[in-house]
Amino acid sequence: MEHLLQLTFNQGQTATAAKVSDVSALPTALEQLGLIGSRPCLVIVGGASQISADDFVRIQSLFVEVLAPIAQTCGAYVVDGGTDAGVMQLIGHARKQINGEFPLVGVAPTGKVILPDQTTAVADDATPLEPNHTHFVLISGCHWGDESPWLVEVATVLSGDAPSVTILLNGGEITFLDAANSVNAGRLVMAIAGSGRTADKLASALHGNPTDERAKELAASGKLQTIDLDAGWEKLTNTITNLLAN
Repeated sequence: MEHLLQLTFNQGQTATAAKVSDVSALPTALEQLGLIGSRPCLVIVGGASQISADDFVRIQSLFVEVLAPIAQTCGAYVVDGGTDAGVMQLIGHARKQINGEFPLVGVAPTGKVILPDQTTAVADDATPLEPNHTHFVLISGCHWGDESPWLVEVATVLSGDAPSVTILLNGGEITFLDAANSVNAGRLVMAIAGSGRTADKLASALHGNPTDERAKELAASGKLQTIDLDAGWEKLTNTITNLLAN
């Protein structure tokens, strides 16, 4: 049996976490967390930095009006980095705002996160877990980015034969790694153009104007698509829903 933890956050939210050190133990760990049966899977990667206040409001609305409702309607698993920052914080807040019931699974390195009952940080840049997540997979690691291949693997195990897609917004250096790992696993990456930084670099590469060699390689993979943040909630909803239905 993997090491299971029951977490209680300051505002009373609860979650179950599994500590996993071997990728071969993932199926058993996820089963012990109660995450049983294949479902569509929405993987969310990226960040929310270096953007204007107006753009942040639009991205925030994307989570509340599009991504969380899609997960709820499709009965999907949502998998992300699990910390109380950036896109992980946004999907956690959106799930709470719509009273969502979909499983929200955070995957994070033990050496970089602060558990609810932890009084001292394990590292100077350690980050608390996002309290609206329902489950966490805490993997061995002491660097940001250590979780990237695990995040992909968790989504693969959870989705099984069901469709899955990675939604990429904004993001920095690790987001390129997340995108590459998804592509290497055969998972489509949908970059939200207009959300900034890595997402916009990927969109530019898809449109034939690469500014980054990594973006150029990902664009050539056939596993990268883009849609504009300004496309409208209905088009964004239909596009992503269709990807999870096929």
